[in-house]
Amino acid sequence: MKMSDIPFVTTDWSTIPVEVHAGDSGEATWRVQHFGPEGNRIRVRMVEYSPGYVADHWCSKGHIILCLAGEMETRLDDGRVMPLKAGMSYQVADGAEAHRSSTATGATLFIVD
Repeated sequence: MKMSDIPFVTTDWSTIPVEVHAGDSGEATWRVQHFGPEGNRIRVRMVEYSPGYVADHWCSKGHIILCLAGEMETRLDDGRVMPLKAGMSYQVADGAEAHRSSTATGATLFIVD
């Protein structure tokens, strides 16, 4: 990730439109901002997983994820399960371990990818 051509800006996340993404169960609501030039764009998201959310796909995209509230589990394609609670983060590169997230209780995440 190279961050370039991004002016200083603040984001009031409550003003960003909500996108709803259904999971295998539950849903994820995203508030999304894009920064930087085309081809080197960074996506920044505030994401809320509903209680009982299970992602509908295995993801191979790189992310930096900070859990702000609640907790979730991320299952890796090799069978490992990584818990993430409020105040914890994880980092994974593009094309590294495929992963799939779920939560029993719900979670609020700040994600950069």
